[in-house]
Amino acid sequence: MKFAIIGAGVIGCATAWELLRQGHQVVLIEAREGPGLVTSHANGGQLSYDYVAPLADPGVFRDLPKWLLNPASPLRFRPQIDPRQWCWLAAFLKASNAATAKASTTALLQLSYLSRDTLHAWVNEKPIDFHYKTNGKLIAYRSPHLLEKARKQVEYQATQGSQQRILGREEAVALEPSLAQLGQSLAGCIYTPTEEVGDCYLFTKGLFERVAQHPAGTTLTGAKVLRFKTQEGKVTAAQLENGELIEADHFVLANGLRGHDLLKQQGETVNLYGLKGYSLSIPLPSDSAMPPGSPPPAPSISVTDYERRIVYAKLGDIVRVAAMVDIGDGNAEIRPERIRYLKHEVKNSFPALDVDRAQTWAGERPATPEGRPIISRSRRLDNLWLNLGHGALGFTLACGSAVLLHALISGRPAPIDPAPFKPR
Repeated sequence: MKFAIIGAGVIGCATAWELLRQGHQVVLIEAREGPGLVTSHANGGQLSYDYVAPLADPGVFRDLPKWLLNPASPLRFRPQIDPRQWCWLAAFLKASNAATAKASTTALLQLSYLSRDTLHAWVNEKPIDFHYKTNGKLIAYRSPHLLEKARKQVEYQATQGSQQRILGREEAVALEPSLAQLGQSLAGCIYTPTEEVGDCYLFTKGLFERVAQHPAGTTLTGAKVLRFKTQEGKVTAAQLENGELIEADHFVLANGLRGHDLLKQQGETVNLYGLKGYSLSIPLPSDSAMPPGSPPPAPSISVTDYERRIVYAKLGDIVRVAAMVDIGDGNAEIRPERIRYLKHEVKNSFPALDVDRAQTWAGERPATPEGRPIISRSRRLDNLWLNLGHGALGFTLACGSAVLLHALISGRPAPIDPAPFKPR
């Protein structure tokens, strides 16, 4: 069968590669000049398989006043006169309860473990150079109360196969000496030894190149899909901006927020909204620039500063720092005040990092209210498939999402329960 996949971010490229591996013909269509230039470009770099709890949880109602009133909050809400925003927000608040959060966490853990196993298989088959490393992850807590509260989540995730343990301050610093720079403000950490890091853009680019080199693969860049041609409940072709028609047996929407717009043309709505995030790519100082006996300038193990919602991942000779969720800031514009906030927090935690040399980035992460991606057939068009809405977990979930989608398309038994990933 021939597939046309719209969107060459990490989700689209992973989907294309899985379909090629399964013996199909693929046309991968990207509106930009190359792959991975939007949400996949400079994310946090964490392959966080064991930490996939959704943003929507009961604590939202406690934190909402801070989001509204504090301009330096890591989670910021900007109200807009936009029905789509308010519909998404209403569904998000409805999903912010213990039962829904637990169900979402269970589903996301199963998808993330499938994704982990799939990525391992692909990399073992044919390596991709994307600064990939299994070096574990530390979630650093400054509040003893929050650390103790997190123990319940660790206990629950253990029932789902997660391998995590609680470390006190001294244990955490012994494992990751750079955390000594947090001083007594560090209460302790959750340590997950199996977590990984990698450069999402390089991984996406590597998959894109594999598709381009495959005898059954074709890649198109600078090719924006304007609309679908349909007949008798099926898509017959995707029409590009230049008028060209791309025909296929099946079509896959993997282009994030733009997928919402194409579906809307067909009278179908999915509840997707962009959650804007920021990142810094900071060159690591040379060993000779560090005073003798000083702690390392940045973590070698992936770290999440829980209260500040900041992640740190060492990728080659840089450290990627990513943070913030801005709801209602619908573009990739870099707001100077948000970058100032992020640099200030990094400097306070790891003062040897030269934040003035950082490359800055901002991008929208397409998210569903419940935090679960949509991996399913379209409700209106029989041969149109959706792989959308992965939020901040696109890199983590991409490979598993591709495998699950192929199972649904082929009619084979799904490797995990697909029901949680149907559109709401």
